[in-house]
Amino acid sequence: MKKRKVPHTFVIVFFIIVIAAVLTWIIPPGKYVSEQVDGETVMTFHYLDESNAGGPSTGSGTAEFHAEPQTWQIFSAFYKGFVKQGNIIVFILIIGGAFWIMNKSKAIDMGIHSFLKFTKRLERSPLMQKIGVNNIVIILIMLLFSLFGSVFGMSEETIAFALIIIPLAVSMGYDSIVGLCMVYVAAHIGFSGAMLNPFTIGIAQGIAGIPLFTGIGYRAVCWAILTVVGIVFVLWYANKVKKNPRSSIMYEDDAYWRKSAEVKEEELERYTPRKAWWVFAFLTVVLIVFSVLYPMTTLKIGNNETTLPLLPIGTAVFVLLSIITLRKTVHYFVLTLLFATVYFLVVGVLGYEWYIMEIASLFLVLGIASGLSVDKSASDIAKLFLEGMGDILSAAVIVGLSGGIVIILQDGGIIDTILYGLSKSMSNMGKIASAEIMYGIQTLINIVIPSGSAKAAITMPIMAPFSDLIGISRQATVVAFQFGDGFTNMITPTSGVLMAALGVARIPWEKWVRFIWKFILVLVVIGALLLIPTVTMELAGF
Repeated sequence: MKKRKVPHTFVIVFFIIVIAAVLTWIIPPGKYVSEQVDGETVMTFHYLDESNAGGPSTGSGTAEFHAEPQTWQIFSAFYKGFVKQGNIIVFILIIGGAFWIMNKSKAIDMGIHSFLKFTKRLERSPLMQKIGVNNIVIILIMLLFSLFGSVFGMSEETIAFALIIIPLAVSMGYDSIVGLCMVYVAAHIGFSGAMLNPFTIGIAQGIAGIPLFTGIGYRAVCWAILTVVGIVFVLWYANKVKKNPRSSIMYEDDAYWRKSAEVKEEELERYTPRKAWWVFAFLTVVLIVFSVLYPMTTLKIGNNETTLPLLPIGTAVFVLLSIITLRKTVHYFVLTLLFATVYFLVVGVLGYEWYIMEIASLFLVLGIASGLSVDKSASDIAKLFLEGMGDILSAAVIVGLSGGIVIILQDGGIIDTILYGLSKSMSNMGKIASAEIMYGIQTLINIVIPSGSAKAAITMPIMAPFSDLIGISRQATVVAFQFGDGFTNMITPTSGVLMAALGVARIPWEKWVRFIWKFILVLVVIGALLLIPTVTMELAGF
């Protein structure tokens, strides 16, 4: 019997766009608008009159609202999707080009070989043999990225880190799924159980009129529980793959990563070109200048601020490590450049509100510096950069295509109608049931609006006043929002970050769904259980 072939990810996304277009013919368009009632801003819903379909509605507050059933727009949605997701697409291409240059330096290969030799030495310890060094590596990396997701909302940044961790995971005997889980899933578990995430908790609490980042005690408990569950799940799967690599659904697809990990240590020539010393000197001067201009950096974590000399510290460590590594081999110097990039990325995000543009620029500098350090000419670096962008182009394309789904739903005017219909279902329910329905609504809405800040702006003005009417804490409403916003981000094809991460990991979306759906279901159930105490117990800040 012939095995049924799963359609290409591009085909699946196209059919989802078609389904979204069909829904615009079935669901009447509508719009939530803000209005002043008794001195307060409230969100009211208005249907678009059938007589005005395709044109402005005469309803109150909806004069600029335009929606129509989608037909040929399923093709223009591709273009609009690329425009909508343009920042992520450019980010992916720059990251791909920069990492391709760095990979050609063989620095990652040298680093992986050195790391594996270090872990083998650790395995000589009876205690480490019992625990498993690889298990400790997975736990520490996942804890780090989960904390990043919880504190400052790490999301897009995981795309770059996936290109570092996946080769390491494959070299350790795992698959690309384990590598992606260590970075992307860990960060989004932290994102879901966020303690201080300004993009979700900060915005949602601000709209709900709650003091920013209050209730952190219970959210810290939620983060810890979700993170432990995530780590246990990944360890279980990782050990399963370790015992039988062919049990992985990515075994054949991971041939790309296994091939890149086949470089033997003896094939890596140790050398340090003179140009690497010039790169070091130039970067040192630049960092000293910035250290003088910005001697102190104020880190903003929640409502707390800490001022430290982070740029001078980073510069001093970079200079010291560079001198040591350059005396050994240029490969270690390139790894020093990578570690410095990660350090300044974290400082930039927490201290200077960096986002995609600044991060992409930082990695571009990493790529150019890596190429120059291994004695590549400017033309060679340019060619390698283009090769890297070509290698990762499919990941960028799928991000644009997935953006078309949201475009169709927005232009068809049915997103707010779906939200309105779901919110009506909360009438005449008990407190626990109402809180769970809020959570369910946020979870469903997240499938079509994966942006946490956008969803907070749409849903919180509706949910927060409603919680007052039924006697639920607004803080509980925020928890329902953050859980509903986070879990399904790891499976919905409308998430540009997910599709980009899968693209760089070379994991087809349909295979990812086969792997992750049961775990997402477990997280959704745990989220529902963690929501109950916010209604039934006296919690600090609630």
